[in-house]
Amino acid sequence: MRTETVSKAEVRPRAVAVIWSGVKIWPYLFALPFILSYFTFHFYPLVYSFWLSLHDWNGIGAKTFVGLRNYVTLLTKDPLFIKSLYNTFVIMIMSVPLMILLGMVLAYLIFHLAKGRVFFQTVNFLPYITTPVAIGFIFSFMFDWQTGIVNAVLIKLGLMTEGYYWLQDPLMAQVIIALMIIWRNLGYFMAIYLAGMTAIPQDIYEAAKVDGSTGLHTFTRITLPMLKNITVFLIVTSIIGGLQLFDEPKLLYGGWSASTSGGPDNAALTVIWKFINDSFITGTRFGYGSALAYTLFVIIVLFSILSYRISAGKGEKS
Repeated sequence: MRTETVSKAEVRPRAVAVIWSGVKIWPYLFALPFILSYFTFHFYPLVYSFWLSLHDWNGIGAKTFVGLRNYVTLLTKDPLFIKSLYNTFVIMIMSVPLMILLGMVLAYLIFHLAKGRVFFQTVNFLPYITTPVAIGFIFSFMFDWQTGIVNAVLIKLGLMTEGYYWLQDPLMAQVIIALMIIWRNLGYFMAIYLAGMTAIPQDIYEAAKVDGSTGLHTFTRITLPMLKNITVFLIVTSIIGGLQLFDEPKLLYGGWSASTSGGPDNAALTVIWKFINDSFITGTRFGYGSALAYTLFVIIVLFSILSYRISAGKGEKS
């Protein structure tokens, strides 16, 4: 018999190849670009922002460590932060329940249309893909006290004798912002509810119809319970998005002078708007702005956990 001798130089490449194939490193190599970009553009800024919130820094000079002073000042000595947080919650209370209710009713009506279903879906979804800048201009012109169509219609109907300063009234400013949010997002809520109604087995509706169930009874006893998870999802995401509200109030009052930032009596000032003002516009307090951002982050996390616990508890009971 003939025996083949293998040199050490030949054994090493084979051993490396076996180890390389056993590790299955290719998935990690393909995931490496995402991991690197995540740590570079997400994780590192998140950690750096928290470290910066513990300092006093104007972006130019040296950083001064102040500990939790920025957080204490924000929560106890900054009335505008409390005002902005209050405004954000008020606007959410005005808009979120109506979006849920109107989106569900609109989806139910369109779902039972015999003709023109696609047309009405498209028409109602168009505002959602409209740019926020365009929406800001539309509502600014609609409620303008001189040339606004709202004042023109009310005067034409004899309900008013002269134009009203809608955008200079603190309460009406919040109502108009809520209307902007509802008008823009109603189509999205409608589409989500339509998808949920489509997923409901039609056998349930047919059995209810045979048993003599009316339209209202079917809607309240079958459709609403079957859409519970979708409703919870929309409520949670709406609260998270509402706490980050910025585009609508900023664009509605973006044309005003800097002294009226935040609308009349700061009624349109939201938490994100205040964060941008304190960090980049009226001042360069990056440490204070980071503390504000992290405070908002904690509030969002708390609301998310609370919503999850409520929805999980309901799911277990049902």
